[in-house]
Amino acid sequence: MGKNQEQKPLAQNRKASHDYFIEETYEAGMVLTGTEIKSLRAGKGNLNDSFATIRNGEAFIHNMHVSPFENGNRFNPTDPTRARKLLLKKKEIAKLIGATKQQGYTLVPLKVYTRNGYAKLLIGLGKGKKQYDKRASAAKKDAQRDIQRALREKQKIAR
Repeated sequence: MGKNQEQKPLAQNRKASHDYFIEETYEAGMVLTGTEIKSLRAGKGNLNDSFATIRNGEAFIHNMHVSPFENGNRFNPTDPTRARKLLLKKKEIAKLIGATKQQGYTLVPLKVYTRNGYAKLLIGLGKGKKQYDKRASAAKKDAQRDIQRALREKQKIAR
């Protein structure tokens, strides 16, 4: 695999698309210690219940669980859910501040992956779904699945 090619996510928030309408996505770098990146690469990261905030012109991710690295040294952080700084451009942060001031918008961490050896976090600007929206999207997904199943059956019969 080439250096610029993307690989599978190290951690993913599967409930994000179920709970939010994701309108825009941003790629942010993360400030991590050496043992944290090793732990993430070993698949020990978890984005469930995590959220992003902007304070004093800086973006942070909270409640992202990165288990301590087994072979870690004295620099291994003791708190696996500590707030980690996100690296975004000033224009992006200003845009996100304006967007999150609107009613119902929030920053949702979507997935953690590596690009060129650096850990990246994909955050989305999301608007919360109501219960009836969730039911509607589930019904749409079921209908799409039924259509695909019917097409496969039709192709089997045609052969």
